[in-house]
Amino acid sequence: MNILVTGGAGYIGSHAARQLIEAGHEVVVVDNLYRGHRAAVHPKATFIQASLTQKDVLEKAMREHQIEGVMHFAALAYVGESVTQPLDYYQNNTHGSCCLLEAMDVAGVKRLVFSSTCATYGEPELMPIVETMHQQPINPYGWSKLMVERVLMDYAAANPSFAFTALRYFNVAGSAADGSIGEDHEPETHLIPVILNTILGKRESITVFGTDYPTPDGTCIRDYIHVEDLVAAHITAMQSQSDGAQRFYNLGIGRGYSVKEIIEAVERVTGKTVNVEYGDRRPGDPPQLYANSDKIQNELGWSPKYTSIDDIIATAWGWFSNHPDGYND
Repeated sequence: MNILVTGGAGYIGSHAARQLIEAGHEVVVVDNLYRGHRAAVHPKATFIQASLTQKDVLEKAMREHQIEGVMHFAALAYVGESVTQPLDYYQNNTHGSCCLLEAMDVAGVKRLVFSSTCATYGEPELMPIVETMHQQPINPYGWSKLMVERVLMDYAAANPSFAFTALRYFNVAGSAADGSIGEDHEPETHLIPVILNTILGKRESITVFGTDYPTPDGTCIRDYIHVEDLVAAHITAMQSQSDGAQRFYNLGIGRGYSVKEIIEAVERVTGKTVNVEYGDRRPGDPPQLYANSDKIQNELGWSPKYTSIDDIIATAWGWFSNHPDGYND
């Protein structure tokens, strides 16, 4: 297939482009490089520097490269930033997705896999989270993604041949197994990279926010999925699409790890001690978030290959230890 990957210079999008190319697909990457890295773009991908709002550029790319499907990763994704700068998130994530759909509509592209988020669920009362649970985001980031899900449903209802799959992620982690591409954010807020950066001396310490949660060790529990497993789910989802299909799936490994467990795992993998400080809880941090991903496993046959947190962290360490300055090395 000829696939357009939005956000293909970012963490997940770059892994997606690589896996697609290795599977024999033709890939066009569109990224404005606001937070992506040109060096992360696969050398065999066609690269177009553009924003989602440049509909004419997107439409031209789809026509010229005979695009058959779109994997849509481009988004702002910092929860805290979305609270202080909500308009940026609605403009980029929600409006940008509408612009992408308009370009697809004009170019006649009928297949989309959308990068959604577990943040659409807000603070669910029961664990694990299943797709039928009520969605009530607690921040603009979650709302900006949930609105796109609504837009996709409405657009699909008006266009019976259009098919989409929305994949709701939990915590994405790890890097390419060969260490060639990986995670490089500025600022970095994800737990595993923050711990690894602390070990590398790029941070003085890591702060654990809250040790009095109703969990076995008092720290928050989250579900971690390896980036390559996540991308494999996208490819499986796109290959299984048929006219009019509207699908929603959770992506996770089905169990959670606490902050303390992640720190201990990093110390096991690296053989180094992490400098840890303890602070108060952060507002809006639920005690536990982890997925039930039985639906995608049963319906599409996808399952995660990385189910050990040590194995996930080992691939991340392979990237960070060899690229302490990320793509600026």
